[in-house]
Amino acid sequence: MPPRPRSNLAAAGWMVAAIACFSVMDTAMKLLSARYPPLEVTLLRGAASLPFVLAWVMATAGVRSILPVRWGLHLLRGVLGMAMIGCFVFALKRMPLSTAYTIYFVAPLLVAALSVPVLGERVGPRRWTAIAIGLVGVVVVLRPGVDGLVSFPGLMVLLAAAAYAVAAVSVSLLTRTDTPQSMVVWFLAIMAIVAGLAAIPGWVPLQRGDALLILGMGLAGALGQIALTTAFMRGDASLIAPLEYTGLVWVIGWDWLFWRTLPDGVTWIGAAIIMGSGLYLLRRERTVGASRSAPLDHS
Repeated sequence: MPPRPRSNLAAAGWMVAAIACFSVMDTAMKLLSARYPPLEVTLLRGAASLPFVLAWVMATAGVRSILPVRWGLHLLRGVLGMAMIGCFVFALKRMPLSTAYTIYFVAPLLVAALSVPVLGERVGPRRWTAIAIGLVGVVVVLRPGVDGLVSFPGLMVLLAAAAYAVAAVSVSLLTRTDTPQSMVVWFLAIMAIVAGLAAIPGWVPLQRGDALLILGMGLAGALGQIALTTAFMRGDASLIAPLEYTGLVWVIGWDWLFWRTLPDGVTWIGAAIIMGSGLYLLRRERTVGASRSAPLDHS
């Protein structure tokens, strides 16, 4: 079928929908984390989404689209996915969704930093400054506690963001040889298999009453992935990527609905610093992209 026309307005709608779906998925993971170990929740997250994603693949691109070319990178992404979700779920059991999201927003800054050694991209002084300021925002959120140490759950979110950043950079390499469908399917499948094997020693039997919650988590994750893919296919990444920050609005609502918690003032300050530096980076990327014909960019 012919490709759909590009439309930033439509892409923005798909992006907002994707973030809303992911917030539902993360809320379900937090609810499940109260009863199951992090690795078991990671297995459930990947396995529950896989049937829905496979149905989407069969209805659109067909089975040939998921044939992998670079197995090594797929395996790396799957293992990183297990680390990312496992660390995130560990933290979700011990902190509000909104706090975890705020720290996780450092991921785009880490992607920008990793693009230099891995992809050979150039990041100038102003972008490095924005990255450093964003990291200061993370330190604000990870403020010292009463025992003089930063929050361990917060550090786990930071580790999850680092795993995500490495996985995101690997996507840039995979897109040169593999389809988006193969990247989504094998990411979920490998993550589920590796997490499942690692979860065996501490396995907790599933409760029948959690079936709908697990099914809803899988459906929300699959719909979010499909919407995210559609958004980046239909619009400019530099325009729609900042909409990822709308996730904070959703999770504040879920935090209040399920746990009656709201972010404190320090978390809001840290969120503003991280989001501001991330938005600056995206703005610089768009500016540089529009002027690539210039001799040099020293941002």
